[in-house]
This record gives sequence, structure tokens and C-alpha cells, in this order.
Amino acid sequence: MRQGQELLDRDERERLETLVSYGILDRPADAELDAVLRVAAAVAGVPTATLNLIDQSRQCQLTTVGFEGSDSPRSDSMCAVHFRSGRSVLVPDASVHPDYAANPWVTGRLARVRLYASFPLMSPEGHALGSLCVFDSAPGRLDGHQVARLEDLARIVVALFERRREARRSAALAAEAQEQRDLVALTIRELEERQELTQAVLDTIDVAVVAAAPDGRLTMFNRAALDWHGVPADGGLDPGDHASAYSLLAADGVTPLPAEQVPLHRALREGSVSDAELVIAPPGREPIRVLASGRALQRADGSSLGAVVAQTDVTADRAQRVALEAAHAALAARSAELERSNDELAQFAAVASHDLRSPLAVIDGYLELLLDVHGEALTDEGREWVTTARGAGTRMRGLIDALLSYARAGGKPCDPRPVDTGALLDQVLQDVAAEAEAAGVVLSAPEALPAARVDAVLLRQLLQNLLTNAIRYRAPGRPGQVVVTAAPLQGEGGWEFAVADNGLGIPPDQRERVFAMFSTGSRGRGSGIGLATCQRIVERHGGRIWIEQTPGGGTTVRFTIP
Repeated sequence: MRQGQELLDRDERERLETLVSYGILDRPADAELDAVLRVAAAVAGVPTATLNLIDQSRQCQLTTVGFEGSDSPRSDSMCAVHFRSGRSVLVPDASVHPDYAANPWVTGRLARVRLYASFPLMSPEGHALGSLCVFDSAPGRLDGHQVARLEDLARIVVALFERRREARRSAALAAEAQEQRDLVALTIRELEERQELTQAVLDTIDVAVVAAAPDGRLTMFNRAALDWHGVPADGGLDPGDHASAYSLLAADGVTPLPAEQVPLHRALREGSVSDAELVIAPPGREPIRVLASGRALQRADGSSLGAVVAQTDVTADRAQRVALEAAHAALAARSAELERSNDELAQFAAVASHDLRSPLAVIDGYLELLLDVHGEALTDEGREWVTTARGAGTRMRGLIDALLSYARAGGKPCDPRPVDTGALLDQVLQDVAAEAEAAGVVLSAPEALPAARVDAVLLRQLLQNLLTNAIRYRAPGRPGQVVVTAAPLQGEGGWEFAVADNGLGIPPDQRERVFAMFSTGSRGRGSGIGLATCQRIVERHGGRIWIEQTPGGGTTVRFTIP
């Protein structure tokens, strides 16, 4: 018993230490936390929400929605009852719950909470910090989707806490690093006249260090500088020849660096130089792109000791930047090409709707006139030829309409909005009712279809294509049936729709191929564009479309709307 209490006490101490380490108690919440809490209230559909932190003796309301937050004793906290369990708590009516009915937040002393839900804020080490709490003054319930999103938001809150803690740690580390840099600078100043020790230290780092005397003549290359330049420091070389002797180029990697722009000379002349970019390009070696920073050195009496410059290799970084810029340029070109392609499709649609249909109408009109006026003068074979020509024209109009539909499906901007898909299906059923009745096919939707975020025009086009296909490819010898249903996508959000018929069916080896342009599969009828149009519409909604066999025979086309 005593051992169990000791473990409990140690866990509570560690929990409180973790909570304090975040530095969020008794400090105002930042805008991100306020935003997360507003989203939590919206997801739950309640007017009030709070982020509660539980310390040793109190409940600290870090930020609130719908009421003025304040601190209160831990013994009064509803969230403190079960928050250490690490599990979400859902209470439809707190006034009848044995754990909460007598709580002052329920009885009316502090509030009259009824619907209550809390989601634990667990640190990565497994310590409970408090909870994200949503509540209402009226009883109610949350569905599984709401609970899952609220648990996600609780994890986001902890991630924001972690980011704040890491920022504080980083600031402390930065201060420590600055302190160390200051110490190194002090050490370097103390060792400026002890050349051998300085050289030994500098030879251990992968930064090129170059030093010069007050007159600008070189006094030192460390190991990295020697490796990069390929030759040692030449103290007898005139400073004006440094750029050419050591193959120094401007940042463009082509232009020779002017003598007055050599970073070492600038440090002597200006007192310091920072992040000067140049290229070291010794003959027969790969060029190295560097950033150079340095300063002039002085003795304690103010007399000049010369200057020192440190050069950092940024070749890989610049190469990566160039690659990213090239990738962005390629992406921009691809976007422009897609935009041009869409413009061409729109132009094609305009041509197809007028310039192609009009001549066909004229041809069909004259063929009809030929039958009406000279039909009796034609032989049976002649009349059959005219009828065949008119049928070909009708098929051509159907193909043009299908191409126009495909172009519109890709060219029209996809504008998803909340839509009653059941009402939209009713409109489609009315549009195809005459064709279905003539074919003896019964269309039905046994359950109400959901509201979903879709482009209503594109979805109507999609459903009409699928229903028309189901009617046309009915199986001879049995009454046709087409059933439209929808079900929630498990664990993803969104919907999966299905259009199932008892018609001819599609062999398994053709169920992917029929979505290609002009592919009709083994059925051999139609334009071969309808299912390609359907696929285009579904993909523009971010979903996918596929075909299965209907139990008992037939085709079931399924598609998802995320």
C-alpha cells in the first residue's frame, strides 16, 4: 500500500515538473491556442469550451470560448476527476452522472453544465497536463467523427505546447552557444600572438581560416584553406595579386574577383566583413562556393595585428537552391501547359457545339427531305441507304455530344459546395425517366442520399452518364433494375456512392480499360467516352471510381467523394 502511494506521489511530482517545464501556467495563451479552441467549439457544436491545466492545487483555464475564464480550486474541477486516466470523457447530461452531479460547475454555483466532454492533454512522456473541454448548458451527444476530431485538436494543443517548450529550450541553447562563441572570441583574442597554438586549433575545423598582416600580406592558411586553394599561403605575394593567384571569382562563378573585393582586404580596410559570397576555382579542381566573414585584429594598445577571415563551404546549399528553383520553374511551366490545354478544350467544346453539329443537322434535314419528296421514286435499296446515312449522322451527333460532355467535365472549374445529393438524383431520374420506361428498366434509391460537398453540375452529369449506361446495357430476357446508394467512407470522412444494375455486366479484365477514351469493352456500343467523363469528374473531386460485379449478375460502378 505504501509502495503504491510512493509511486503515485512520484508520478504526480513528475507530472507537475513536466507541466511547469512548458512555461504556460499563469501566462496568456497565444493566438494559435485561441484558434484551436474556437475550432473545437465549432466541431462540437457547442457555445463554450476551455483549455484546463491542472496543477497541484488548482484548475487554470488557459483560454476559453463563450465565457470569462479564471482559476478555481482543483477540488471543484470536473476535468480533474478523470484527466489522469488518459482517456476521453463524454457525458450527455452531467446533472444525472454520479461523478459530476454535485460538482459546482453543474449545480449552478459556478455554472450549469449538462453536455460535458473532455479530451486529455498528454505530454510525449505520458503525463496528463489537463484537458481540452467542450460543454453546453443543455444535454446532448457527440458522434464518433466529432470525438475523433476533438482528440486530434487535443494532440495539436500539446504539439503547440511542445513547440513553445522547444523554443524556450532553443533560446536557452542559443544563449549558451552565444556565450560559448563569446568565450571562443575571447580565447582567440588572447591567443592572437601565439601563432602555433592558434594554428593547431584552426586545423581541426572544416572552415577555411585565412589571416593577413597589417600590410595585407598572408600570414596563415589553416588545413581547410590549404585544401580548398590547393597552394599554401605565400607571404611574399603582393596583396593585389591574391585574387588571381588563388583563383578567386565573383559570386557568378565567372567574373574574376577585383582585388579590392577580396574579403581579407575588406576586413582590413572596413574593420569587418560579413557573408561575402565568392567562388574558389583552382585549376583542375571542382569550384567551391563560400561565404566569408571576418574582422580586423588589434592589440590591447589599439595597434593593428592584421585581419582574419573564416570561409564556410555553401556549395551543396547553393546547388540545392538551384535545383529547387529549376523544379519550381518546371512546375510553373507545367501549370501554364495545363492552363493552355484547358483553354484548348474550351475552344474545342465551342467548335463541337456549333461548327460540327450544324453541318450534321443540314445533312440530316436534306436526307429527311429526300425521303419525304422523292421517297416513292427510290428503290428499297435506295431508301435503306438513306436510312443508314441518317443513322450514321445520329451516331455522329451522339459522339459529338459525348466529346462535348468530356471537355466540359475537364474545362469547367470544380466548385464543391454542400449539396443535397438526394434532391439532385431526383432531378436526374426525371431526366432519364422516359428512356428507362421505354426500356422497361426500374430506377430506385431505397435510402435517402446524403448531403455532400460536390460540384452539383458535375455530379449531375456523372449520375446521368451512369444511369444512361445502366439503361442501355440491360440484359435481354429479364426486367432491368438500377439501384443508387451511398455509404460513409470508413475512417476517412466523405461518401462512397454506388450505381448497381442487373444488366450485361463487364468482364473483370475489361473493368479498368473501359475508363479509357473511346473504349467500349466487349459490349461494343456507345461512344466509349461516357465512363472516361465519369472518371474525370470523380478525380476532379479528389475521389476514385471503379467497377465491380453486381451479386446475381450485372455491373456496379462505385465512386468516392472525400
